[in-house]
Amino acid sequence: MNKLKDNFGRQINYVRFAVTDRCNLRCQYCMPAHGIDLAPRQELLTFKEMYRIIRVLTELGVKKVRLTGGEPFVRKDFVGFLEMLSDNDLLDVINITTNGALISPHIASIEKLEKVKNINLSIDSLQRDKFTKITRRDVFPEVYNTLELLEKSSLHLKLNVVVQAGVNTDEILDFVRLTKDKNVAVRFIEEMPFNGKGQRKMTENWTFKKILNEIKSEFKVSEVNSEPSSTSRNYKIEKHTGTIGIIPAFTRTICSDCNRIRVTSKGTFKNCLFDDGVFNLRDFIRNGASNEALKNLFLSLVKRKPENGFVAEANRTKGNVTESMSTIGG
Repeated sequence: MNKLKDNFGRQINYVRFAVTDRCNLRCQYCMPAHGIDLAPRQELLTFKEMYRIIRVLTELGVKKVRLTGGEPFVRKDFVGFLEMLSDNDLLDVINITTNGALISPHIASIEKLEKVKNINLSIDSLQRDKFTKITRRDVFPEVYNTLELLEKSSLHLKLNVVVQAGVNTDEILDFVRLTKDKNVAVRFIEEMPFNGKGQRKMTENWTFKKILNEIKSEFKVSEVNSEPSSTSRNYKIEKHTGTIGIIPAFTRTICSDCNRIRVTSKGTFKNCLFDDGVFNLRDFIRNGASNEALKNLFLSLVKRKPENGFVAEANRTKGNVTESMSTIGG
């Protein structure tokens, strides 16, 4: 069986799939206050189309999918799609990224799905007022309640914290303290420019090294082994139940062993977060493409995967990065 492999010898076995561009929050680093121009619903992939794309990818060696948005739980019957996807016998792992405001009623149902392993909860502040300022929505109690429910569940919980200069850098150590007694993996993410027409200016770069030095100012950390294709470098603090990690998303030191591709909610295939899309899968499918044609297409598209995110950004044809992360898939 043919496998997805790029021209740098990297085996592609992981797809990040956005199920919607809609979101119930308006995070400042993701989109402007008025939101973004949403795609008409008929332009979004249907769940059946998503299932078909993922099925073909698994026949080419993809074993892991992460479902994102927007906010995936905004889309009607998302849990039904999880159940559908769980029937794919070639798929090993389904992970979900959520902002936590809508997932709570569904946790018990999700726990029953054996292939759903990890929930990544986006939470950028532990202070209600600041959380409201960042997200432009007053839903901190709901999100923190979700954090506690997930931490007690059978699901593995990761907290995604986008480090924003002048906003939440004073809370980095507070998030680390959470790992003392909670079984969570706190992951600090370098801020990126995917904020919908550049509405938020980045006045200071909190890079991987700067974040790590801030943590080391109070804690003695030791690095732990991670998977070769891990997006984060991970650390343990003695006598802490949880772990911490740092994702160098902007400085892009994680590209050399990248095993990921992306598909947006409108069916745009992306080899890299920083490219501007290389093919419209939605139209290809709706024009009658066979599964064999899809396989050959994926095999050829992956050969165009750039060596790293800097090359991808330099090769953009639609100008500088100004998209909202909500349209790409977090």
